[in-house]
Amino acid sequence: MVAAILHGIILAFGLILPLGAQNVFVFNQGASQPKFRNAIPVIITASVCDTLLIVMAVLGVSMLVLTVPVLQTVIFLIGLLFLLYIGWSIWNSDPVSMTQKKEAMSIKKQIIFAMSVSLLNPHAILDTIGVIGTSSLSYHGLEKTGFTVACITVSWIWFLGLAIVGRIVGSLDSKGTFIKIINKVSAIIIWIVAVYIASQLLNIV
Repeated sequence: MVAAILHGIILAFGLILPLGAQNVFVFNQGASQPKFRNAIPVIITASVCDTLLIVMAVLGVSMLVLTVPVLQTVIFLIGLLFLLYIGWSIWNSDPVSMTQKKEAMSIKKQIIFAMSVSLLNPHAILDTIGVIGTSSLSYHGLEKTGFTVACITVSWIWFLGLAIVGRIVGSLDSKGTFIKIINKVSAIIIWIVAVYIASQLLNIV
């Protein structure tokens, strides 16, 4: 059981550490929201989406994505369009809003964007299926449960910590200068991910 839990923790950290669209978006919201509680929706949404992907991968349900070419193409295409739009929105966001009472991004928009970078990110889906799903085949019963819970716990802790770090960075930048730079860098990273997805889409088609 201990070995399964440690395996889950190490594996989940290895997958979640790279600077992808999901991590960038959570950090960005932690930094750009006027109050930390306004970033909670994006933390919860990203964590719940990761939990869903992990459970589906362990149960083998998400393997359907790899066996149905049309479904895979649709997910890649929708994900590409959403990432392009998210990048554009972040690029044009105004850091001055941090000093005002209005939210930098509405709760509804946060949830939609967080869901799109989590569930419509083919790279994340394939990583979860290919790595976590495949690794879970080594375990059964309580060991598999321990492995799954460990992976899920890492996701929740990671996104919470990422938003907190973003908030600390944002609070030290009262004029919004650094956040403006973060927004531009975030948008560029998200667009790079979109270009990668576009290349994958061309390979499928």
